[in-house]
Amino acid sequence: MPDNGRRKRNFFQRHSLSLTASAILLCWVGLYIKSDPSTHWGSFFGNAIADWSGVVVTILATKYLYEKNSAESRPCPEDDEATPVRDFFRDHGLTIFLLSTGAIWVALYLRLDPNAKWGQVVGNVVSEWTQILGLVVMTKKLMEPRTKI
Repeated sequence: MPDNGRRKRNFFQRHSLSLTASAILLCWVGLYIKSDPSTHWGSFFGNAIADWSGVVVTILATKYLYEKNSAESRPCPEDDEATPVRDFFRDHGLTIFLLSTGAIWVALYLRLDPNAKWGQVVGNVVSEWTQILGLVVMTKKLMEPRTKI
């Protein structure tokens, strides 16, 4: 046991949130593949894919990336040897990640029929990415009383 009295946690315990959210996302994908998107359940499964992809990216991106001055991000670590370019990418990694992956989702969406089965899902994912990016950017300057993010 470590000196602080806590037992060492295994891989699943340390990553249980991201693993569970990813498993739920995979379940929604599996259910959507088998469903008819013109039914209530099929439409629900497609929307759930977009929503849970947002959950997974929020968990993973905020775990590893930073956004300076954003309440949605953990504090950026200081690095005395970093260059201004490296500082910029570290300080804005979350926004850069969301913009670059969002551009990929937009490019894919533009290639798909928006009324096709997967076109609807990808359109919803683009919307989800936009919401996450908007929240990160807004939390750099805007606040709400009595909320802790």
